[in-house]
This record gives sequence, C-alpha cells and structure tokens, in this order.
Amino acid sequence: MADVDVFISNYTLVDPEIYQLWIEGFSSSEAVTYLKQKGFGHSMGAPSDLIASDVLDHYRTYSLIELYLNAPTKLMEQSCFQLEPHVRDLITEKYYSIDDVVAREILGKKLSSRYRKDLDEVAEKTCVKLKSVRRQFDNVKRIFKAVEEMPGTLTNNIKQHFFISNDLAKKYACIVFLACLRFETTKKKLQYLSFSDLLTCSHAIMIYWTYTYQHTGPEYYDTEMDKEFLLDLRELRCLLDKEKEIKHLVCLRLKPVLLERAFHELDTNFRSYWRALITIACNLHRNRELRDLFVDLCEKLIDPWRQNGWNREQVNKFLASITQSVLDLEISRDQETRCLWDRYMQVITICLDKMYHI
Repeated sequence: MADVDVFISNYTLVDPEIYQLWIEGFSSSEAVTYLKQKGFGHSMGAPSDLIASDVLDHYRTYSLIELYLNAPTKLMEQSCFQLEPHVRDLITEKYYSIDDVVAREILGKKLSSRYRKDLDEVAEKTCVKLKSVRRQFDNVKRIFKAVEEMPGTLTNNIKQHFFISNDLAKKYACIVFLACLRFETTKKKLQYLSFSDLLTCSHAIMIYWTYTYQHTGPEYYDTEMDKEFLLDLRELRCLLDKEKEIKHLVCLRLKPVLLERAFHELDTNFRSYWRALITIACNLHRNRELRDLFVDLCEKLIDPWRQNGWNREQVNKFLASITQSVLDLEISRDQETRCLWDRYMQVITICLDKMYHI
C-alpha cells in the first residue's frame, strides 16, 4: 500500500502569494506556471505535480472562504475556517482591493447585470483578468447597495460593515458618492481624468458641500448635498458688480510673480474667468448643473487656460489670489457672502488643481 502523508492543523493556512494570484484572477494552472517561473519550490526540489496539487488545494479553500467574504460579518462569526486575526484582515482587504483603472471604468456606469455581461471589454481595456474585474464589480455593487441609504459618512459605514482599511473605504466611498449623485464622468473630454483625480474631487465635495459640513451625528449623510448652501450660492451673483475691484486686487498680487506675457493674458481675459467661476456657483442648485460640474470646469476654465498656455503653478496662484481677494474685499462688508465664497472655493480649488493636466 502507498504511504500517504497527512498534515492536520487547527488554523487554515493562507499563502499570501498564492492568494494574491487567486485575487488577480489567475486560474490554478496559470498560477502554477507563474510560480514555477519564479522558482517556487525549487529550493526544496518540489516536483511540478506537488506544486500543482498544493495550488489547487489553496484555490479550493479560497473559493469556500469567498462565501463568507461576500458578507464579512459572517466571516467574523463563522467557525468552519479558523483564521488568525491578521490573516482574516489580510484576506478581507485583498478581496475588496480594487484597481484604479477598473474603478475608473466603472464610474458613471449602471451597476446592472447587463453591464456585468460586458465586463470583458473592461478587462481588455485595462489588461486586468476578467475574473478579477467581475470580483471588483460585484464588490462595488454589494457595497453600494449596503450603504447608499445608510445614515452617517460613507467611509465610516464601509469600514464598519466590511472591515477594510480607511484608504480602501475611501475609494469605495468615492464610487458610491459619484453614483448616488450621478456626476458626469464618462464624457470624452473627461476621459483624461484618473480615478485618483476624481477620488480627490469627490471627497472635497463630500467634506464641504454636503450636510456633514460642520455637523456630526448619524442623522447627517454625506451622500446628500447641502441644498440650502447650494441655493445660497446664488447670492454670489452680487460679486459680478465688483469685478473691477476684484481684478485690481488680483493683479496687485500676481504682477510681481507672473511673467509679463502671462500677466497680460490674465489682464485681457480676467472677465471670462471671473464670470465662469460665478456662473458655475450660481447654477449648482440645479441638479443637472451639479452633475455636470466636472464638465463645466473643463469647458469654462481648464480648456481656455490650456489654450492660453497656463501651467499648473499659474493656475494655483490665480485661484489662491482670487479667493483671498474676495475674502479681503468682503471682510468688512458682508460676512455671509464671505463664508459662502470661502466654502465654495475650497472645493473648486481642489478640483481644478487635480483636473488641470498639461
């Protein structure tokens, strides 16, 4: 009779390298080929069939654990797989990991079964294996359904219910927020924006323009825009009458730090830039204008700046100068206008800084 070696352990063994290959969508045979190319098992003289058997055993285990990973609270409570806390944290974090290129493709799309059937196009475009793309899509859909109407902040809710890190929860919060508010991110002129760019922009909006601004408590949602604030932004229209005063203050600040050609261009086109900033603010109370925020910033400010040869440093200097000039002008006049302008420009400055690529 053949000898059979049997190993029994209380704890489920998770090999981080093999688990990562499973997460990335490698089949067991592809994983074996990859590991052999890296010299896996070579030092111990392990034959190919033993490596293949080991990988297949790991894959079976991960497929069974996946049933609990779909609802991480069940993973915490189950007793079938004895996992050390750090291993449980590792496999949960890895399972919910999301590639930025895949996240960017998912943004703006309906999280429907019909779209799931077309994920092979996403896989081809992003060079991410289809199995991994499907895992990431399913995770986004699962998290979206779980937290879209949950009171409180998205990031905290996602962390608490899916036991993932703060940075990863922020990524999902961005996707959920942009989906809930239906921000336009798919138009051709916005395709140059990376997921990281939109992540920064969306979190700025959540912090400054939702009801969680200066409020804490479960009754406040950061998926709900502060409607009163957006309506009040119409009051900034009064600043159009102060264009000459604002322009004078901005030019005083920027003349010493800009080249003569750049300063002349600013002096010539100041009115169009100024009116664009005010017009965008005054229209944000309309749902369609809010959804098109990134498009409007691109068409009304970024495109003209590019055409006129602005660099990123020039953009940031202009935004800082115009923000402070209004605050200085209004400090002794209208405190409400001053506060509205400051809160509005907090987001606009962050968005334009991330969106302005030369």
